[in-house]
Amino acid sequence: MDAPAARKPALGFIFITLVLMVLGFGIIIPVLPNLVKQFNGGDVAEGSSSYGWLVGVYAVMQFIASPVLGSISDRFGRRKVILVALAGSAIDYVIMGLAPSLAWLFVARLISGSTAGTLATCNAYIADVTPPEKRAQGYGLVGAALGLGFIVGPALGGLLGQINLKLPFFVAAGCVATNWLYGAFVLPDSLPPANRRPFSWKRANPVGSLMALRRFRGVVDLAFIQRRRGNPVL
Repeated sequence: MDAPAARKPALGFIFITLVLMVLGFGIIIPVLPNLVKQFNGGDVAEGSSSYGWLVGVYAVMQFIASPVLGSISDRFGRRKVILVALAGSAIDYVIMGLAPSLAWLFVARLISGSTAGTLATCNAYIADVTPPEKRAQGYGLVGAALGLGFIVGPALGGLLGQINLKLPFFVAAGCVATNWLYGAFVLPDSLPPANRRPFSWKRANPVGSLMALRRFRGVVDLAFIQRRRGNPVL
């Protein structure tokens, strides 16, 4: 088998990566609230509060870690960061499936949020392998992968949750683990060594990265529109 780095990067590779990643995420959507409520003794109010904190912890860790992962991918390549992000997601699902208490769910979300760089790195991957005139088509594939995963994932999660509340977490871990194996043995890197640049804490600063959006007219407005629509954080 050829080494992954020797293969020619292609959008088909990244499409499969995103489908499997989002499928794993979508599977847990119908059952995670019920699991949180169960750990709160069936109290809906307490369960809702705990679920909100779980989402918030994940989002904060993602906000802090994503620019760091982005700068790391500029230094070491996209493929390595994608593999780290997928490993973090798989560990997250396994911990949630085995969690004996609510505290362990927070541990899992901390790990997953800290490694939540798959989507951003995949976008960078597409920018690396497509010319500017075909980039919109490439990002269209990202949207198709997200849509497919979010259609199939929750439906599958709901069916599995009727069998056992924790079964969807292990199936999700299996999807992501399959994705990791695919990335480890098939997915090539998209960033040639000649185009890589040293790691920079200035670029890895999350506040600085957010402020940098002001240089692009309309991007900040679009970002806030996406958040107001309630799009899930991957």
